[in-house]
Amino acid sequence: FWLKPCQLRLPRSIACPPPALTMSRLACMAFGASLALFAASCFVAPMGPRGLPASPATSRASGADSIRASGAAAADGAAWSPLAAGVALGLLAAVLGGRPALAADLENGEGIFLGNCTACHTGGNNSIVAEKKLKKDALEKYLTGGYNVEAIKYQVTNGKGSMPAFGERLGPDDIEDVANYVYEQATKW
Repeated sequence: FWLKPCQLRLPRSIACPPPALTMSRLACMAFGASLALFAASCFVAPMGPRGLPASPATSRASGADSIRASGAAAADGAAWSPLAAGVALGLLAAVLGGRPALAADLENGEGIFLGNCTACHTGGNNSIVAEKKLKKDALEKYLTGGYNVEAIKYQVTNGKGSMPAFGERLGPDDIEDVANYVYEQATKW
């Protein structure tokens, strides 16, 4: 549910609802926490007065059967209680935790590349320093850190030599996307 509109392949009016129809992160966390606690409560055995398991009023059983049944119900409730607490805490941690790791948006990365990088790097080439291309072999040889997304992100963020730094012009998600795009294209250029 953390997809960007272009990943959803839906009309923009549906993929990007107006702000009045969206929930804040805090509201999403509160809703998720209450949903997690409600879901966990489904695993807890219902209890009657004084902590005794609830039983149907119409049940006709002998005294020994009712003692055995109440002990089994109490054991079932006790066995499910830690599970319910664990599920609730796990769901709560997932809801309150940070944003999940996502696959890079290669379409967005391509757009950023076309808008910011093609002046010097059309087709994976380098119009300033010809041997320092964006092709896999050249990246392995010349890029500090080698051919990997983290090294490309560092280069895009901080620049080097005649390449300007884009860390203040692009956001972290855009840098991630363009770095993944360059990484993917390096074997195709």
